Amino acid sequence: MASPPPTTAARPWHHYLTLDLLVHVLLRTFLHPFIAWLMPLCLRAISMPTTRREFQLSCVYATLVTLAWLLNAINHRVAYGRPRTLDWDEEVVVVTGGARGLGAIVAQTYAMRGASVAVLDVLDPATVVAEGGEERENLKYYRCDIGNAEEVERVRDEVQKDFGPVTILINNAGVVSGGRLWDLSTAQIQRNFNVNLLSHYYTIRAFLPGMLASASGGTIVTVSSVLGKLGASHLSDYTAAKAGLIAMHASLRAELALPTAPEGAGEIRTILVTPGQLSTVMFAGVVTPSTFLAPVVEPVELARAIVQKIDAGESGEISLPLYAQHIEWLNVLPVSLQMVVRWLSGVDSAMAKAHNQEKKVL
Repeated sequence: MASPPPTTAARPWHHYLTLDLLVHVLLRTFLHPFIAWLMPLCLRAISMPTTRREFQLSCVYATLVTLAWLLNAINHRVAYGRPRTLDWDEEVVVVTGGARGLGAIVAQTYAMRGASVAVLDVLDPATVVAEGGEERENLKYYRCDIGNAEEVERVRDEVQKDFGPVTILINNAGVVSGGRLWDLSTAQIQRNFNVNLLSHYYTIRAFLPGMLASASGGTIVTVSSVLGKLGASHLSDYTAAKAGLIAMHASLRAELALPTAPEGAGEIRTILVTPGQLSTVMFAGVVTPSTFLAPVVEPVELARAIVQKIDAGESGEISLPLYAQHIEWLNVLPVSLQMVVRWLSGVDSAMAKAHNQEKKVL
């Protein structure tokens, strides 16, 4: 069994100093229009003439910052359309793989807020409750192998009978084999693609008709991974499935936007989640080479971002940490430089080291 991640008490103070934190602070201070315009206003408050270079430069800076925010808002609206209005008296949330980790946090968050939540997981509901999962009147666990299309359709009927048509689908379930391609068994490969890729087709096919018929539309959340854009050693099956999800998400968006799309397609919102390494059991033994540039993402942090995006009724992409938002630029570099970056990042050795360490522990 892999060693657990270090506890909070064992982490030095600089562990929490990351590039993401610095950018977060800058976007809410010097790179925020409100703060940027305070500078020329303060200069005028001390009676600085408008002809002074310092005042003029501060105005130019504030204008550029404001323009950048405005263009970003316009770009988002053009790309994803207007937000949909959520009616929590009518919303029904389905979370796959919601018995543990990220899915459990999202499911419990919505349940505590009074939404109807159905959790689909391969674990028996009694086992989930015994492990600490709290079943409520508005939160119910359903045992379901989401890699099996017939089981998904069976559970869909049960969920609709218990709560009504599903309006929010969060496809979160995932598995990791963690072996070299030639060492993977046929059963491991089939299980990977059934859970990590094909299950999304089965659940969307099962629950999308209800969303299309809903007056308020629906939201589909696809949890992929930044590794779907990179590939990585010892993760050939996992990264291939996650890459498939990214392509599937793009295709789904295109199909919903077609003039020939079914009625109600314009009210369907889609969210693609491509996180970096999560501090979950699946990647507990993987050590990031740089907590500053590539910090491990806490499930609570990612769950908060997903919930905020769903609540806003928006489509879009969630990528944490910061490097995950811009990783596609790696492909612009010459192949030789890409190899250097991959070596420095440890993307192709991290899983192998964790796999070897696990063997030693066992």
